[in-house]
Amino acid sequence: MTKNSPHKISAKQVAIGYLSRRDYAEVELRIKLQGKHYAQDEIDSAIADCLERGWLNDHRYALLIVRNSIAKGLGELRLQAELRNKGVSEAIINQVFDECDVDWFEHAKDVALRKFGISDADTLKEKAKRYRFMEYRGFDSDQISYALNISDDE
Repeated sequence: MTKNSPHKISAKQVAIGYLSRRDYAEVELRIKLQGKHYAQDEIDSAIADCLERGWLNDHRYALLIVRNSIAKGLGELRLQAELRNKGVSEAIINQVFDECDVDWFEHAKDVALRKFGISDADTLKEKAKRYRFMEYRGFDSDQISYALNISDDE
């Protein structure tokens, strides 16, 4: 804490408070603490202590985000982008996706079935709408084609 800082609560206590409510990525927690205007060395110390005690763990955080997002019907590309935006390292993202036993093609098909039912898209406009929805959810073109039963000649 700096001399001019009005904080009575240490950065470590604030970090523990945040982590007691939900998991955070290290970068995300660091930004939260910086927003509270703690000195950088105090933030570093609080983060190091949380890491050492296992309260802060990017791998666990990424796994939780992936599991929850799969349940919400999001695809691999969107999940990877969200994890990158949260500050999770590329190595951890790759490790988490290697550990996840998800067939992304079948997942895309399940999401499409939940959203659109078993009816086929009648018009080109409807096909484009469905394609955009799946793309927004984070599925690649091969997964979308598989899920929507789109062949190469269409």
